[in-house]
Amino acid sequence: MVRTVVAGLDGSPESRAAIDWAAREARMSGAPLKIVHVHEPTPSRLAQAPFLAEETRQDWSRRVPPQVADAVRREQPGLEVTVEGVEGRAAVALAEQAGPDSLLVLGSRGLGSLGGFIAGSVGLGVIAHAEFPVVMVRAGESAADEHLTNAEGHHGDPLAYRPVVVGIDPEGTPDAVLRFAFEEAAHRSTALRAVQAYNLPAFYEWTGSVEGEEFGQMRRQYTELLDQALAPWRKRYPDVEVRQETEPAKASLLLAQASHDASLLVVGHGMRRHAFGLRIGAVAHAVLHHAVAPVAVVPHR
Repeated sequence: MVRTVVAGLDGSPESRAAIDWAAREARMSGAPLKIVHVHEPTPSRLAQAPFLAEETRQDWSRRVPPQVADAVRREQPGLEVTVEGVEGRAAVALAEQAGPDSLLVLGSRGLGSLGGFIAGSVGLGVIAHAEFPVVMVRAGESAADEHLTNAEGHHGDPLAYRPVVVGIDPEGTPDAVLRFAFEEAAHRSTALRAVQAYNLPAFYEWTGSVEGEEFGQMRRQYTELLDQALAPWRKRYPDVEVRQETEPAKASLLLAQASHDASLLVVGHGMRRHAFGLRIGAVAHAVLHHAVAPVAVVPHR
């Protein structure tokens, strides 16, 4: 599927990493890249500060985005790159710039004390309301991080990508999530690692035992569920190698661990309304904060 890849630019190192990732994604999938920078109105009192002055912001908007676009064109020859400047609240404006068939790429605020993302309010706000996939890219992410390393820990074949990891829900994973994950693996000519976590009944929690026939039967049942979920997609994408993993564990923890060897981690986001509006699910929220690979959040209803 050819879709527009949209990337947010705000002058931070993490947004620059997001644009570089978006440019590689657009080149790989044959899509155009649109770089969007949002001008948020500054309260009148703060606008008097030299570093927040309106003319300073306007000067940045005139100079920096075109410079970034030119740099991307040099790094990705032949890639169609456009720049769009808009006004308004960042989360709303970015979501409006990405249509239903778009992929929006944003930067995180870097690594936290637990070795993962510190997802900012803009990114979380966009993800909570977006009806299209959103990818979060941490500061410092580079093209080399997506590729396999050799025995000495050095990056080997620059064309050999790490697997794409997708989180599978035993209760059912929507087609939108699986389609996105298989497409991303196909674009990279790499394997898809399907990770399914499930909860043990209270009895196993009390005894601390995961042995015996009953546990073996439970594990086989969950393995069969995973087989059934992936079967139609294996047929649609016969060239994608699928690696299955079913473990009794907390889903967010298992996925965060899997992200260490992933080029991209894909999770679903069920768009359900709560009393205080749309919220991000617990698993997606935890993964956004603790994964070390770029995270794609795919919405579904």
